[in-house]
Amino acid sequence: MASLPIEVLFGLYLGLLTGIVPALVSGVLGFVFKYVTNVTIPGLGVVVLSLAIAGANGGLMALNDPTIIGSGARFVVAILVVMMLSLYAHSQGDKLGAATPRRLNLRKLTERTLSTDVVELVGGRGQVRVTVSGEVGDIEGYPALPADLRATIRDGEWTFSADVPLIELETRVADRLRSEFDLADVSVRLDERARATVNAAPPIGALSKRIPKGQRAVSVTALLPSGLVHGDEVDVVADGRTVSGIVLGAKSGGSKAGAADVATDGGADAATPTPATPAATGGEGRLTVAVSRSDAEFLLGTSTADRLVVRSRGVRREFELISLLRRAGRRFRKLTVRDDGALAGVTLGEANVRDSYRVAVLAIRHEGAWRIAPRGSQTVAADDELVVVGTRETLAAFEEAVA
Repeated sequence: MASLPIEVLFGLYLGLLTGIVPALVSGVLGFVFKYVTNVTIPGLGVVVLSLAIAGANGGLMALNDPTIIGSGARFVVAILVVMMLSLYAHSQGDKLGAATPRRLNLRKLTERTLSTDVVELVGGRGQVRVTVSGEVGDIEGYPALPADLRATIRDGEWTFSADVPLIELETRVADRLRSEFDLADVSVRLDERARATVNAAPPIGALSKRIPKGQRAVSVTALLPSGLVHGDEVDVVADGRTVSGIVLGAKSGGSKAGAADVATDGGADAATPTPATPAATGGEGRLTVAVSRSDAEFLLGTSTADRLVVRSRGVRREFELISLLRRAGRRFRKLTVRDDGALAGVTLGEANVRDSYRVAVLAIRHEGAWRIAPRGSQTVAADDELVVVGTRETLAAFEEAVA
């Protein structure tokens, strides 16, 4: 009997020989299922199928040479290699299927449409109210949804334009759920009565979404000034070196800040709204800042900052205006008018935007030039850009109608 290292090498060799075909099959199946049905094959099913194919390959090889199976160590290593190859190929096929544009799939072939009973005419345009049918399911590979979030999605109701294909409507519903509840992932399936079957993954990585792209979050101990809040620009002085960063979290009194002493990649959109952060009361505490990678490596080797300097950004009146509007429950949105939108080819006065949609148009880009506070006689054309203000609900309805 060969030594253990030799048996491991034989096992790797046997696993590669018998695992190539299962890996190819797993990758192709993962791509086809994701592309056609938007469903991911469970990992257990991939493993069982791969081992069955590899077992058939190994059995055929053993018919020619019975000694090829060898000891149990060789057999176990070969099984592990087959499993890893198959799971990796399946994950790559699944990613490729999700990224490939769906020009043709089973849902398009069936030409599913909405029932006319659920379409409502509002302002001459058809609208449909989407509700959730049954319980909101979980997505494999993610934690389970919290009970309160699951109930909120299940009891929700959203209004969309009914003049889009059902497949496009499913995409819009998924995008709305993803943005409204900050979901990590979501899949939506609609029937002809606009009842949605939803599977969703809970929000994850709340801190990483506040980190500007390309930066890292590091937490250090420092003497904090009172009034320090998220978004302040600071200079951290430690060991004779000054590091500039943006505050992500600060807590006084020795309690921990929003992150541990680790560096975190910031791949998410830094413009994602974050909840209001209480101001630090001052004194010794923990500070979490977003800095460059080289500065993050330096701060990770520093336990305490010598000094903390807050840089002035001045006072800008437009920020005060935005703050007042937000306190009143108003939001801004930039939209592009579509060819068949309700505003294309008419004036703002003819569309009666303020009364019909309960939003205000602050600016319009028409024929390449921006016009601030446009009058009712302002003509709107397709591909014009609008900056509007209103509540979340009125902005969503306005976007469905014109953008």
